[in-house]
Amino acid sequence: MTDLQVESLTKAYGPATTVLDGLDLTVPSGSLAAVLGPSGCGKTTLLRVIAGFLRADAGTVTVGRRLLTGPGTHVPPERRRIGIVPQEGALFPHLSVARNVAFGVADRTARRRRTEEMLELVGLAGYGDRMPHELSGGQQQRIALARALAPEPALVLLDEPFNALDSALRAGVRADVRAALRATGATALLVTHDQQEALSIADLVAVVHNGRVAQCGPSHDVYSHPADPWVAGFVGDAVLLPGDAANGTATTPLGQVELRDCDAAVQGTVILRPEQLRLTDPGGTAPAGTVTDVRYYGHDAMITIDVEGLDTPVDVRVDGHVRLRPGDRAGVRVTGQATFHPTPSDANGAGEVQVKSVSG
Repeated sequence: MTDLQVESLTKAYGPATTVLDGLDLTVPSGSLAAVLGPSGCGKTTLLRVIAGFLRADAGTVTVGRRLLTGPGTHVPPERRRIGIVPQEGALFPHLSVARNVAFGVADRTARRRRTEEMLELVGLAGYGDRMPHELSGGQQQRIALARALAPEPALVLLDEPFNALDSALRAGVRADVRAALRATGATALLVTHDQQEALSIADLVAVVHNGRVAQCGPSHDVYSHPADPWVAGFVGDAVLLPGDAANGTATTPLGQVELRDCDAAVQGTVILRPEQLRLTDPGGTAPAGTVTDVRYYGHDAMITIDVEGLDTPVDVRVDGHVRLRPGDRAGVRVTGQATFHPTPSDANGAGEVQVKSVSG
């Protein structure tokens, strides 16, 4: 078992800057987890503490049943059995591909066999004699993964490894990396700020905010059932509506919305995804408004509508074949169930929810 357990991890840079604030995270053995969050939230610090490059101020890091970081314990990086895939590969430029891959394999008799296995695994068999500068960016990243996997580590850490790749190449390399990790059964932690990357590649997504994990779970759950409005807006495009909930439905500016897991009578925020909104005939019974913006992505499009009676426009994700232009009229209705987040009690009335669309 090589599960990762992080408990109550705290790390500060000086008295005024607490980066990790009692962070908890569990990654089951053989799983790929993505740590997702905005710049400055503590993602890279978390990775560096797990790797042993930084000492934690408090808390524990355990891989399998082996304590790596804890009170009075700090196992040095070279003894942690953790493989690291850094940004842009960071291959040794003076070593061949084969020597890069074999670099961390201590057993000399196994180096050649292990190197050939790893090159085969990442789809680069026969590339052993090449030099890093002879490889494309995507190939370099796959070699970096092979190098990290060759010593059979207990855990693999990937530090935003696809950032330097162009968008056309990124999806293919991500798929190759995921396939290689699954083939070896490695437990892995990917640090990223790319929401689509996290949702598409990971078994678990941990959203970090203000030094803590705000939500952790399977990609579908984090996207479809966000823990709060901030998570909803960060993980993807979201439409946030004020609502009065009662008996499993909420009254909102866009009509009655069915809620999941909320039967109480309470005020709060209704959290929807733009694909849950549908365009209708502007002369129907649904709230109607004027199209103010159209963003076309090929496979779909995002239509922004200034709905009458609402202070803020809402976004509607539609099929890419829909033809609307700014100035056109359209109705809007809600489909499916929504997540509901009760408004925190505030004697001063702060925290009132405004209608808005949030782009992740």
